[in-house]
Order: sequence, then C-alpha cells, then structure tokens
Amino acid sequence: MKENRKSKSGRNPKLDPAVYRYTVRFNEEEHNRFLAMFGKSGVYARSVFLKAHFFGQPFKVLKVDKTLVDYYTKLSDFHAQFRAVGTNYNQVVKELRLHFSEKKAMALLYKLEQHTVELVKLSRRIVELSREMEAKWSQKSV
Repeated sequence: MKENRKSKSGRNPKLDPAVYRYTVRFNEEEHNRFLAMFGKSGVYARSVFLKAHFFGQPFKVLKVDKTLVDYYTKLSDFHAQFRAVGTNYNQVVKELRLHFSEKKAMALLYKLEQHTVELVKLSRRIVELSREMEAKWSQKSV
C-alpha cells in the first residue's frame, strides 16, 4: 500500500476501510424510539450505535445522576479550598515566628490551634456525609 502513495502528506490510510454504506428510513415513532435508545446508550455516534445494535454487540446504558455530579463538583471545590487553607496556615505560622515575640506568638498560635480543631471537626463531618452519600447512591443503583 505504501508503494502506491505519491506523496507523504495527509492521513495514513486505514488497513480495513469501511466503504459500504446503507440507508435506513424511520417514521416519526421509530425515529423517536431510536433517539431515546441512542441517548440512553451513551455511544458517541449514531452509526456506531446502529452497528453495535445490529451485530448484537453489548453496549452500556449510562445514567448520570445530576445530584451526584453536583455533589462531587462541590466536594472537589471544597478540597481545593481546604488545601489553600493549609498553605495559608503554614505561611501564618512562619510569619508569627519571625515577627512577634514568643509570648505573643504563643497566644496567637493558641487561637489558630482552636480554629484548626474546628476545621478538623468540619472535615470529619464532610467525610461522614460523603460516606452517607455513597451508601445512598449504591442503594439506588442496586
């Protein structure tokens, strides 16, 4: 096949090109059923869906739970904020050590420690809520 090519520009030819084409016509009801099945399948192209369905290849039906997607998005955002707080925490401790007397720094660190304990309680509650959400989601899918 490479001997027949005159120039090296363009795409490489496929080893087994699909050159045969067929036309299918649907009425309104059939078309709506087809679109519903195609939408549930999660396949990226109608032709791929038709070939898989015609030759009996298995395909998965994907159902996306919008609430679960929203939950994970918010959880990811919160995780990013949590990491930013950790970075700021380290910077505050460094500045306290450099610019304040030991007694003043200890008093401020005590307040910072109390807020850190609250943050740890909050993070534990988030983990607990995530486990509850996962348990509810796994019960839904069964």
